Amino acid sequence: MTKTIGILVGSLRKDSYNKIVAKQFAELLPEGFEAKFIKFDDLPFYNEDLEVEGSVPEAWTRFRNEVSEVDGLFFVSPEYNRSVPAVLKNALDVGSRPMGSSVWGGKPGLVVTVSPGGPGGFGANHALRQSLVFLDVPTLQQPEAYIGGIMSLVDSDGHIADGTVSFFKTITDKYIEFFNKLTK
Repeated sequence: MTKTIGILVGSLRKDSYNKIVAKQFAELLPEGFEAKFIKFDDLPFYNEDLEVEGSVPEAWTRFRNEVSEVDGLFFVSPEYNRSVPAVLKNALDVGSRPMGSSVWGGKPGLVVTVSPGGPGGFGANHALRQSLVFLDVPTLQQPEAYIGGIMSLVDSDGHIADGTVSFFKTITDKYIEFFNKLTK
C-alpha cells in the first residue's frame, strides 16, 4: 500500500528556492511512497470565533482533511526573523484546532530549512521543531537539514547540484527508515 507524504512549503514566492528543494525531496521518495503538496496559502488566520458550525472557513476544512489523509510530513521553510513564516505557523495552528482534534499527531515529520545565508535557517528549523513537539509530530533528528547558501546550489534552470542532491537522498533515506520504525 502506497504511503503519502504531505509536503508543506513555507515560502509563498512563485520561484522560491524552498519550492525547488521540496520538489527535489519529493522526487527522491522511494517506491511505495508518494508526495502530496498541501496548499495552505489561502487559510484565513486562525480565530477561535470562527470555530462554530456554519462559520468554519472552507479552506480550514479542506486543509484539515488533506493533512488527515497523509501518513507523514515534510516541512520545507525559509527563515523569517529567526523563526518560521506566519503562513506556516498559521497552518500549524489551523491544523491543531479545535482543541482535541489536531490533524498532526503521530505523523512522522522532516524539517528542512533553506536560506541564502550560511546558517541555513537554523532559527526557523528549531522554532518549527518546538511547535512540532507540542503537536506530537515525531521529527527526524539526524541528519539535520539546514540548507545554507542555496543560491550557489541551484543553477539558472532550477537544477540542484549533484552533491547536494546526494545529501538530500541521504536525508530522505534516513527519513524513510525513521518513518518505517514509527509506523510498523
